[in-house]
Amino acid sequence: MVEILFGIFVLAMDLLIPGAMIGFGKEFQKNPPTEIDPGYGYRTSRSMKNKLTWDFAQKYMGRAWYKAGRWLLIPSVLPLLLVLGQDVGTVGAAGLAVIGVQLVVMLGSIGVTEHALRKTFDKNGKKIETD
Repeated sequence: MVEILFGIFVLAMDLLIPGAMIGFGKEFQKNPPTEIDPGYGYRTSRSMKNKLTWDFAQKYMGRAWYKAGRWLLIPSVLPLLLVLGQDVGTVGAAGLAVIGVQLVVMLGSIGVTEHALRKTFDKNGKKIETD
């Protein structure tokens, strides 16, 4: 019984990162932070250059997190369904492995957003004109 309850607990914990990514992603797409704020929003030196880079980064990161969060849902559940009911160590290890993958995806979205900023704006934050 303890193994099943622990498995359910680990499953719930493993859904927190994708859930947060989906929630914040949707929020940043619809209502991104409007002011360049050192405490809230997608904050990097490139995103905080000016209002244009800030707005772009908030919406871009919102889209990236929303898509990645949705993509992570099923791969986050499947490994735990395979070990549900096994010993606590096995379930815990599977849950930790899932969180590791989730963190790689979540942190990878920073690189994707920074790449989009570099492609769209010069180093001073001025929009690059494309033909």
